[in-house]
Amino acid sequence: MALAGACAVAAALGVALLRARRRHAQALGERGWLLERERELASRTAVDAERARIARELHDIVSHTVSVMVVQASAAQEVLTTMPGEAATALRAVQDAGRAALTELRHLLGLLAPGAAGEGEDDTGGGDALEPQPSLRRLSALVDRIAFAGLPVEVRVSGEPRPLPAGVDLTAYRIVQEALTNALKHGDGGKAEVTVRYAERSLRVEVLNTGPSVLKSDPPGRPAGAAGRGLTGLRARVAVYGGDLDARRRLGGGYRVRARIPLDPA
Repeated sequence: MALAGACAVAAALGVALLRARRRHAQALGERGWLLERERELASRTAVDAERARIARELHDIVSHTVSVMVVQASAAQEVLTTMPGEAATALRAVQDAGRAALTELRHLLGLLAPGAAGEGEDDTGGGDALEPQPSLRRLSALVDRIAFAGLPVEVRVSGEPRPLPAGVDLTAYRIVQEALTNALKHGDGGKAEVTVRYAERSLRVEVLNTGPSVLKSDPPGRPAGAAGRGLTGLRARVAVYGGDLDARRRLGGGYRVRARIPLDPA
């Protein structure tokens, strides 16, 4: 009887151990499935974020460059017969803007598909070397293009300029680029003012342009309170660094874009 009882207990323990092992294996399988799902979701989120970033980059390139090219081409057409020299200068500006856009687009294509950016190179004369990433150090070239397209720009820099993190530097440049491009497209042909302020703990960027008073009818092409994709993308960029961006019509007329980007103390 004792032996039979011991055998029964051993059998019960064996069955319990087998069930425990099965439950453990099932739990490991479920945990592996959950980890795989988490990895897939993380990978998908990263891909979506990168696609959104590239979409913003493409918008910046296409919107700004094409707007300048359209204005320059229109100016060249108007003076083609009366002032051929001025027309030739405007057309060269269109060519330069197109080459610069191709360079930046190749850079983005290199991010999407390394090795593919160099395929199908044409003879536009842009060369194989990629231009440096846009930054505030290249602000004068942007201002010159906008001014040549018909919008005079005054630039003020306050504080002690210093090296900035690459992402902050690029974001600040894109803010000025987007604001000036919108002013060129939607403004009344007046002027624009750009202020870059290097504070101790933040970088502040402000772009103002002239236009009809807010008390009058809305300016063509920009309904009151409208926020285009470019400004929406810039708000997201600035928010990444804990900053904020405000864009609105000015009471006295025109439009104002103002951003504050926190910086680590030196």
